[in-house]
Amino acid sequence: MSPSLRVVMAPDSFGGALDSVAAAEAMARGWASARPDDEVVRIPMADGGEGTLAAIAAAQGEAATRNEVTVTDPLGRQIEAEWLALDAGASAFVETAAASGLARVSIAERTPASARVATTRGTGRLIAAALDAGAERIVIGLGGSATTDGGAGLLVEMGLRLLDARGEDVPDGGAALADVDHIDADGLDPRLAEVGIVIASDVGNPLTGPNGAAATYGPQKGADANAIAELDAALVRWGAEILRATGREVADVRGAGAAGGTTAGLLGFTAAELRSGVEVVAELVGLAAACVGAHIVITGEGRADEQTLAGKAALGVALHAGNAPVVLLCGGLGPGAEIVEESGAFALVQPIVDRPLGLESAMADTERLLANAAARLARGIGIGLGLAARG
Repeated sequence: MSPSLRVVMAPDSFGGALDSVAAAEAMARGWASARPDDEVVRIPMADGGEGTLAAIAAAQGEAATRNEVTVTDPLGRQIEAEWLALDAGASAFVETAAASGLARVSIAERTPASARVATTRGTGRLIAAALDAGAERIVIGLGGSATTDGGAGLLVEMGLRLLDARGEDVPDGGAALADVDHIDADGLDPRLAEVGIVIASDVGNPLTGPNGAAATYGPQKGADANAIAELDAALVRWGAEILRATGREVADVRGAGAAGGTTAGLLGFTAAELRSGVEVVAELVGLAAACVGAHIVITGEGRADEQTLAGKAALGVALHAGNAPVVLLCGGLGPGAEIVEESGAFALVQPIVDRPLGLESAMADTERLLANAAARLARGIGIGLGLAARG
């Protein structure tokens, strides 16, 4: 009989198929079916984008309180979104994707027209709600947004005024930033200068240019070539107006293009600190402590590719695993997967698909595939332990 093991399940979400909480549950269920006597610890992970709030709430349990607020989605429609109270209300976590995320806009709605007008106003309402509740520190997770407005909507929701040459307020959306002639910050909520703000993001893109917010992420938000050029030019204007209004040069800051340039807006008008999203989430979910004494750590993500080693959650798990070997279960292998396998960060990179499946079918079956992959891994480790015991 092989000895019992301490196994940490710390997956990221499986893009659009399974969030990290459900992924960790599937992995744990599969492992227990093969090795029921092992100690399995579930620590869902994220990088600050969509699903981060759920991962933090699951890890903190009763220490976290979900708060629902009526906000506007990227296209101005009323929705309900949540922010998370932590540390008995002293801290808060706001996920940009909760109000302003791409998931709030259907595929059919992701058009050049919507890409031009999508706004982060809803995220501003979440931040205001956290401040109203007394939060003294707010962590803002960036990622998965449907917007390219440079965070302007967020700031306007909190009292900033963007005026055109006629002295009229410019409309919402990234394209309208091209008409900004003057920024009036007199009405900006003064609490933004008093609260500690942490931006949690692992996006390294600048605000504008060929690697900027519009060029890199605009296509997935519905922007065509004309809309991308228009949005990029508008963000150039936005960066210049921030500099003129505040003296802060934010456009070329690494990561300024995160969430459609929201980082640039926050750095321009608050004293926000920019940190690695994976590092922030790892702290909030207690990843390092959970890995102490672990015999094996298992992470997961939708696709293992060249981006896996660029600060994504799976790599963050590997860096916090201590001496435990780390296995990466993935939906599939993409370009650069061989670099991931050769990096030494993971003891094993294993796709979960167990038979020929198209992408749509595989995504629909992710929960079963992940549970079965974890069970197979557990059985394989059991065989290895048995052979080792024979000497």
